[in-house]
Amino acid sequence: MDETFTLLPLRIDPQSKAITSLDQSLSLKSDLTALNSLHRTLLSLPPEAKQTPPPPLPTNPKRSAQVQKMREQGNNSLRKGNVSAAQAMEAVKLYTYGIEMALGRPGWEPAALVREEAGLLYANRAQAYMAASMWPEGAADAETSAELKRMGNGKAWWRRGRCLVEMGRWEEAGKWIKEGLEVEGNEGELASLAKEVQKHLEGREVLV
Repeated sequence: MDETFTLLPLRIDPQSKAITSLDQSLSLKSDLTALNSLHRTLLSLPPEAKQTPPPPLPTNPKRSAQVQKMREQGNNSLRKGNVSAAQAMEAVKLYTYGIEMALGRPGWEPAALVREEAGLLYANRAQAYMAASMWPEGAADAETSAELKRMGNGKAWWRRGRCLVEMGRWEEAGKWIKEGLEVEGNEGELASLAKEVQKHLEGREVLV
């Protein structure tokens, strides 16, 4: 069926903002009457009622539950005694699903929630990579976690530091751990790793 565009002679009153038309169509008159009535009703509302209300559910509880489920299943894979490489990679897969769910939240959901969820999951995945002796991947994930959640995330700071040590990047590890201690304070594991790194660097200087 062909579509026809008809330009209607509409006019808006500069004072009342009411819309009128010279067209005598009953359907148009009815639509304009309803539109002008709605406009007057909105203008009569008190100021607080004119504010745009937030979405009824700012976060999707189903997605939150799915993210938490992936994290818990990944954690369970790493709690099975001596973790094999296969178990570690299964945990990596589960954490990756969780990260994708967290980062895939719609734009209207709180960014702080995304950072919190993703920050924890990247730290968890770093641990899984470490269990598989995949030090570069673990270091990258731990760094991402610390960027997303800088404070209250001592495990991420420690895990990247440990990965750097395992790769023999002692100087870089020392700088990273120092920054972590400035953020986290005298966090136990991080402080212990700092002593280990300092002892190694001092011993190397003596040998030189």
